[in-house]
Amino acid sequence: MCDQDHFEDDRLEYEARGLVTRKQFGMILGAGIAMMLPRVANAADVMEMDVNVKTPDGTADCYFVHPSSGTAPGVLVWPDIFGLRPAFRQMGKRLAESGYAVLVVNPFYRTQKAPTSSKGAATPIQELMPLARSLNETTHITDAKAFTAWLDQQSAVDKSKKLGTQGYCMGGPMAFRTAYAAPDRIGAVATFHGGNGLATNQPNSPHLQAVMSHAEFLIAIAQTDDKQNPMEKDVLKEAFAKANLPAEIEVYGAAHGWCPPDSGVYNEALAEKAWSRLLVLYGKALA
Repeated sequence: MCDQDHFEDDRLEYEARGLVTRKQFGMILGAGIAMMLPRVANAADVMEMDVNVKTPDGTADCYFVHPSSGTAPGVLVWPDIFGLRPAFRQMGKRLAESGYAVLVVNPFYRTQKAPTSSKGAATPIQELMPLARSLNETTHITDAKAFTAWLDQQSAVDKSKKLGTQGYCMGGPMAFRTAYAAPDRIGAVATFHGGNGLATNQPNSPHLQAVMSHAEFLIAIAQTDDKQNPMEKDVLKEAFAKANLPAEIEVYGAAHGWCPPDSGVYNEALAEKAWSRLLVLYGKALA
């Protein structure tokens, strides 16, 4: 979960395997250096740029990348608690190479421009909690409306196709609420790592809002999150079934945070499985 600091456990594991020293591990993650993701077959040429998106609360610094020619379905990406950084730029670019116009946002723009984690993915979680606590249901929804509207204003985005959105860690509830905020535009929602308040016992729970949309869902849950909250997947399955919304909900045998390539618990095989399921989802729902 995002309220846990995995850094020390990750460091010990890497040292035990003889992969890096303590100093090297800190330097790698502190610099935000990510392992290279596998290349996309028949990758599209892309254009990438830093952009500023106006919202009711200010100006969000974001990363936008899309195929160099033609138009493509738009996708809104909500990063994890470590924020907009090289790993998420790499993930966004890879998605664009697969045929999507991708906006990766800095969710903490109200407080700080990216980078928002002083040591990249090695930043202690406690240092980032004030940023995380600055966001809430209201900011999720107002930002979702602003970011989806911005995507629909871009010439690179195919407005005849639905938009997709995906969230990692704390970005999961934001992705759910994006579907709630723009129900007529969001066709697909994906969340990775699970947990983090996707389903609560409150009337404004993200999952109760998400089922008011018309989207299809992919919910990839880390094994560690499932152990902490084993009932959440069942609550989610029941809610989506009752709403008659397609939802693929699966527990992956990995630790929380296994998808971003700069994570200390990055699991390439399972990250690639989750990525392939994401492309299947978008291929159906955004076609």
